[in-house]
Order: sequence, then structure tokens, then C-alpha cells
Amino acid sequence: MPTQDDVLGYFDTLSNWGRWGDDDELGTLNHITDDVRLAAARAVRHGRSVSCAWEIDVPGEMERATTTCPCAAEMPGAEHLPALFHADRRWGFSNERLGIAYHGNTITHVDSPCHIFWDGRMYNGRSHSEVDAATGSAWAAVTAAANGIVTRGVLLDVASVRDVPWLEPGQGVFPEDLEEAERRQGVRVRPGDAVLLRTGGGRARHEGGAAGGIEQAGWHASCLPWLHERGVALIGADTPQDVQPSGYDAVLMPVHAVSLVAMGLWLLDNCDLEACTATAVELGQWDFQLAVAPIRFAGTSGSPVNPIATF
Repeated sequence: MPTQDDVLGYFDTLSNWGRWGDDDELGTLNHITDDVRLAAARAVRHGRSVSCAWEIDVPGEMERATTTCPCAAEMPGAEHLPALFHADRRWGFSNERLGIAYHGNTITHVDSPCHIFWDGRMYNGRSHSEVDAATGSAWAAVTAAANGIVTRGVLLDVASVRDVPWLEPGQGVFPEDLEEAERRQGVRVRPGDAVLLRTGGGRARHEGGAAGGIEQAGWHASCLPWLHERGVALIGADTPQDVQPSGYDAVLMPVHAVSLVAMGLWLLDNCDLEACTATAVELGQWDFQLAVAPIRFAGTSGSPVNPIATF
């Protein structure tokens, strides 16, 4: 069990600052080479795709202003359109204006490195001052991944390793759990992989009808050196990642802080991994091609996403 000083030391010992150049914004996504993407394509052996995201509730998690117009020729401003437009009165439309606060414990989203600061610094040593309230972040925003994240995904079912329907809030996942899941499932995490951690939180949410509170199951800080050593490009979980409470007073969310700031390791929070797990069990296959396409919101610290696992 790492001490608090050990975890604080991870900001140095696990740092990728300068590893891919002083101007690098991709962080661990650099592990996803062309060869890794080709290997991910070869993981598609059945042609079956499943979503790893939750549906976003309205109005609970999303503000929606919907406009409907049964006859488009009567919409506001139609008088400025060409005359032929007014002659066609059969088609109409609906339109929405949406507002979403996606960081938190419910919406499936990706965190880019500018999401977290430590001692006023972001990944690769850039100052927090590069994030402006009006224009967003000029450094390591989600648009750094504009070409998408396509790699081999590996699902590690730790709830099954422990023979429980789900881990209870406050229960952490440790490296030995990850390696036991690899052994049981006949898979090994390789450089460039995305690792999806199943704690059973998705099942608990399906059966309980709501996401958990402040206390959550998740990655323990002791997994960070393991992820660094394996060259993992992206991690996801069916919780907001960090076990809460973390057990460390000086760093309340060590997985978020060390991953994003020191390692440049992108995070995929609040996945729904139940369909993915059921498919993996049915097919006897725990690796797949994972495709994550963040929306190109300029300067943002993340994006709602719908990760797709293709077996």
C-alpha cells in the first residue's frame, strides 16, 4: 500500500513531461501508434458493436429548449427565404438548444489533460493561466484528440474477480485485482491499450435507479505505477474513476490528479459497461476495438462521448 508521500511522489516518478516533446498535448495517447490501431482492427472478430455510455436524461442532466415547426414555410424568418421555399408546405422540422454540465458522476465523458491542475500546473508544465474563462483552454484541450481515440480496449471485470455483483462504495481496485482479471479472462494489457474497469457500478445504477453519492468504488492510487509501466493510453471505469474516499488527505483524487497532470493519461468517466461485459462473456472475448470521438468543442476540458466497443 503506497504511503501518502509515495502518492505525492508519483507526480515526479510517473511524470511524462517532456517525454514526447515540450509542446506535446496528447500525453499517453502517443502510445496509440498506427501499429496499435491496426492491432485494434484485428481485435474485431465478430462484427458486433455495443455502446459503453449512459443515456443522458432530460431534464435531469440536460437542459433542452425544443422548437417544432410542422410547416417549415411558417417558421420565423421564412419570409426572407426564396419564393420556391414557400411553395413547399409539406415538410417541417424540430430543433434543439442543449445545455449539459458533463463533468460529474453521471454523464459518460472524456477528460482531457487541462481538466485538472496541481500546484497551478497542467500536463507538461503549462500554467493554469492558459485556461481563460471566456475562451477556454489554449493547452491540452479536448480538441487535441480531434482525430478520435481508436485503439484496442481491454475490459477487466474486477467485480467478477471478487465474486460480487458490485464493489461497495469506498472499495478500491488494486494491481493484484487487475492481474487476476487478466489471468481469468486470458488477456494481457499492452502498450497503447484502453483499459475499462468494471466495478459493477453500472449494474448497481441500473438496479438502484441512480448514480452513487460522494463515496464510490474505483481505481486505487496504487494502480498508477502499473498503468504507467504497461503504457496504457486511456482508462475508463463504470464510476468516476477514483475510489472515494481515496485514503489520502493531501490528494483527494489521486487518479485524476496524477493521471491528467503528471502522466497526461486521458480519462473516460462514468461508463456503462454492462452490455460490454455481457457481450464479452457471451463471445469469450475481453478485448475489442474501442472508438471514442470527442466533440470538437474549442478549448474545453472534456466532452460527452459514446464509446463504442466492437468485438
